[in-house]
Amino acid sequence: MKKLTIAIDGYSSSGKSTMARRLAAAAGYRYIDSGAMYRAVTLYALDNGLTDADGNIDSDALAAALANIHIDFSPAGADGRQHTLLNGHDVEAEIRSLRVSEHVSPVAAIPQVRHALTEMQRALGCEGGIVMDGRDIGTTVFPDAELKIFVNAPARTRAERRYAELKASGADVDFDDVLANVEQRDHIDETRAESPLRRAHDAIDLDNSHMTIAEQDAWLSERFREASRRYGQD
Repeated sequence: MKKLTIAIDGYSSSGKSTMARRLAAAAGYRYIDSGAMYRAVTLYALDNGLTDADGNIDSDALAAALANIHIDFSPAGADGRQHTLLNGHDVEAEIRSLRVSEHVSPVAAIPQVRHALTEMQRALGCEGGIVMDGRDIGTTVFPDAELKIFVNAPARTRAERRYAELKASGADVDFDDVLANVEQRDHIDETRAESPLRRAHDAIDLDNSHMTIAEQDAWLSERFREASRRYGQD
């Protein structure tokens, strides 16, 4: 029996990765964090000196290096999380740093990067039974996904979540810097020429500003059950 393809899109630090990961676990589906893939490419560029004189990513150099970049995901580890593998190395901790966050949106706006990662993402999810989150999953990667969710919350709320995550990981960060980064990423994501962040016309909206993780899980599980019934999966 065919399994569903579930696309969860939304703004940075909106909690979409947490809900996508938990839904996948509950449904027995595979979870793919597309944002982690862009972060891994960004980390590769930073670690391999693919920057210009001002410290910005050199888009031409990165485009030429894409053939040397392989991204995959490990099964969930002892911490319950799936880890991102960049050319066989676990880079999960490194890609979550503010250093990477400050460069990932410009990298994600590079057409050659988007094209390459879109193809990788489609290959990973071609058989269904997948929950993938990102910015353009329901609009570009899987426009025919059976269930699409668009997640949002005010920038300050999302910055508070991101700040708490970074502090919990031991990072020395300033809240105003985190908020500025969230707002900058929103602007870049919304205005880039290639696959800008947009709500798919058939996506279900979710403002999770005041929801607990348990409430998110319950809400999303109900949407999954509805889609399963609609597509005859029960």
